Amino acid sequence: MAMLISTTINGDAVDFSCEADETLLDALRNRVSMTGVKEGCGTGDCGACSITLDGALVCSCLVLGAEAEGRSIETVEGMSDGGKLHPLQQKFLEHAALQCGICTPGFLVAAKVLLEKNPDPTETEIRYALAGNLCRCTGYDKIVRAVQDAAKQMRKA
Repeated sequence: MAMLISTTINGDAVDFSCEADETLLDALRNRVSMTGVKEGCGTGDCGACSITLDGALVCSCLVLGAEAEGRSIETVEGMSDGGKLHPLQQKFLEHAALQCGICTPGFLVAAKVLLEKNPDPTETEIRYALAGNLCRCTGYDKIVRAVQDAAKQMRKA
């Protein structure tokens, strides 16, 4: 049975229909065309589908689409400002902190949540905040360096 869901995604009011047992991941990708949200594992172990739900970092594969009713969602698509990349996105490019791209949106969302709470994290704090995100291509050093560099730039701005 399809349900009509009214929510806010990246600051915009959005209505979509989904089945009662459909994950938010599937609803975002298939009903709202937010294809930046990636499915890696489907069990909440890899972080590729990370979004914020009412400001909390969550794996969208573990949330039902129906649970989005009346709530605020932020995805990687909401990070850039028009054509201008968010500093995290720019630094991921500059530091070559991505390869296949499956994990990148989840890392970006998780790093943004970290830097909003802690604008000057240590390397250990960055690694801890990103521990729920798995990368099979790049390793983690370039990702950590990109987050450090973005944090530095954001503090200066």
